[in-house]
Amino acid sequence: MSRQSPVSEVMTREVLSFAPGDNVGEAMQTMVDRGIDGAPVVDEHGVVVGMLSTGDLIVQEATIHFPTVISLLGATIELPGAKKHFDEDLRKVLGSSVAEVMQPDPITIGADDTIEEAATLMHDHDVSRLPVIGDEGLVGIVARVDVLRAIISERSADGEPGA
Repeated sequence: MSRQSPVSEVMTREVLSFAPGDNVGEAMQTMVDRGIDGAPVVDEHGVVVGMLSTGDLIVQEATIHFPTVISLLGATIELPGAKKHFDEDLRKVLGSSVAEVMQPDPITIGADDTIEEAATLMHDHDVSRLPVIGDEGLVGIVARVDVLRAIISERSADGEPGA
């Protein structure tokens, strides 16, 4: 298989997805039961509006870490990044719907885009999977392992060592 092959040749077609209003606990249980660590979130119009990962769900169950505060000469100083992380963790812990804990504005790819383009998007945006969009909305999902499998297959076909 070539790096120029379309994503549709390596994507998973049967995709677990959630709606923004789905319950976080139920989503977590479904993902664990199916051995999946990430899934797209699709609105009522079939538009991919987010990605839900086990990392998002772990924060839901985690203990909140309060902002780091330093007292110096009678003044209290809160470290800049600590409040932001606290606010994000608190939002996720208190969230009861998928929409409240998902990562919004997901990076997507078209079914006719190449495996090489998928690899580039994954690298540039530090994501491990991309929802695949076709004419009828979500048509699949492509993961890093799918891209890697295609690259290894190409190297083997070319007779390159290390394949």
